[in-house]
Amino acid sequence: MSGPVTCPPRPAGVRLTPLLRLLILTQLAFNIGFFAVLPFLAEHLGRAVGMAGWLVGFVLGLRTFSQQGLFVVGGALADRYGIRPVVLAGCALRIAGFGWLGHATRTWAVIGAVLLIGFAAALFSPAVESEVARQAVLHEESGGGPRTRVLALFTVAGQAGAFIGPLLGALLLTVDFRTVCLAGAGIFVLVLAGHAWLLPQRVPGRERVRLKGGAGELIRNRRFLGLCGAYGAYLLAYNQLYLALPAEVDRATGSQAPLAWLFALSSLLVVTAQLPVTRWVGDRFSPRRSMAAGLSLVSGGFTVVALARPAHWTGTAGLLPAAGFVVLLTLGQMLVAPVARAWLPDLAPANRLGLYTGALSSVSGLMVLIGTSATGTLLAPGLPPALPWLILAAVPLAAIALLPRPRP
Repeated sequence: MSGPVTCPPRPAGVRLTPLLRLLILTQLAFNIGFFAVLPFLAEHLGRAVGMAGWLVGFVLGLRTFSQQGLFVVGGALADRYGIRPVVLAGCALRIAGFGWLGHATRTWAVIGAVLLIGFAAALFSPAVESEVARQAVLHEESGGGPRTRVLALFTVAGQAGAFIGPLLGALLLTVDFRTVCLAGAGIFVLVLAGHAWLLPQRVPGRERVRLKGGAGELIRNRRFLGLCGAYGAYLLAYNQLYLALPAEVDRATGSQAPLAWLFALSSLLVVTAQLPVTRWVGDRFSPRRSMAAGLSLVSGGFTVVALARPAHWTGTAGLLPAAGFVVLLTLGQMLVAPVARAWLPDLAPANRLGLYTGALSSVSGLMVLIGTSATGTLLAPGLPPALPWLILAAVPLAAIALLPRPRP
C-alpha cells in the first residue's frame, strides 16, 4: 500500500492494519456523503419537483431496491474481480448519480439518478463490508483482538457519518438542494481519489473466483439462511424508527419535531457506547447468545410502548415510551449488527465472502420490504392501541429460533 492512512484515536486493545483503517474511514466518508443528501430528498421531490406523494414513495422504494436488492451482485463481483475495481466503479457511479440528481427536474431523470445512486452502493458497500470482515478474522487470528471489536468500530464509523451527514446537508440546504447534491458528489470525488491512491491493486490472500457456482451452495447453507432470517427480523424492527416511531411521536405531540432529538439520541448512544458494550459482551457471550440478547432488547422496546399505549399519554409524558423504545432498540442494535457481520465468515466459504455478505443484505432487505408493507397495515386506525406494538415485539423474539446453533 502506498502512502500512510491516518485514523482518529482508537480504543486501547484495537490495533488496526493500514487497510482496516482505510476501510473504516471509508465507511465514515460513505455515510457523510450519502446522509448529507438522503434526508432531504423526499421534501425536494414533493415541493421542488412537484411529485405526488405516492410517486415520492415509489422513487424512494426504487432507491432501496436498487441498493439492498442488488448487494448480492456487488458482493459476487468483489469476489470475482477484487475490491479495488468494484469500489472505484461504485464511487464513480455515485458521483454521476448525485450530479444528475442535483440537475434533474423531470420524473424520468429523477428515477434514473436515484437508481444510479442506489446501484453505486450495491457495488461498493458489500465489497468494503466483506473485506472488513475478512480482515477482522485475520486481525483476530494474528492476536490483534476479537473480530467483533473491529466490526463494532466499523459500525461506529458508519453511525458517526450518519450523524454528521444530515448536519452538513442542512447547512448547505440554506443555499439549495443542488448544492447539497454537489457537495455529496464532492465527498465521493475525494473518496475515489483517495482509494485510487491507497487501495492495493491486489489484497494479499484474497483469491478470486468464478461468478458461477456459488449461488447453489448458498441456498443449501441452512445455517447461513437462519442468520439471514434473524438479521432480517432485526432490520424490520430497526426500520420502525422510520415508520412506527414517527406515527407514535405524532400521536403523542401532534408534531414530528421531536423525531430529530430521538434520532440524535440513537446516534449518540452508538457512537459513545458501541465499543464498551461490544467489549463487555464479547468477553461473556457467544455470537448466538449475543444476538439473542440483542433481539430480546429490541422486543422489549416495542413492549414498552405497547404497555403505555392504553394510557393515551400525550405531551412530554407521551414521549417517554418512545424514548424507551429508541434506547432499547439501539442497545439491541449494538449487540446484533457487529456480531452478525463477525459471525458471517464462520458460515461462508472464505472465497465467497463477498457473495454471502451481499446476500445477507439482499435477503434481509427483501424481508424488510415485505414486512414494512404489513406494518403499514397494522398501524392503520381501528386496531386496539397496544396490538400493533405487541405484534412487532413478537417478531424479533420469534427470530431467535432461527439463529444457527453450535455444531455438536
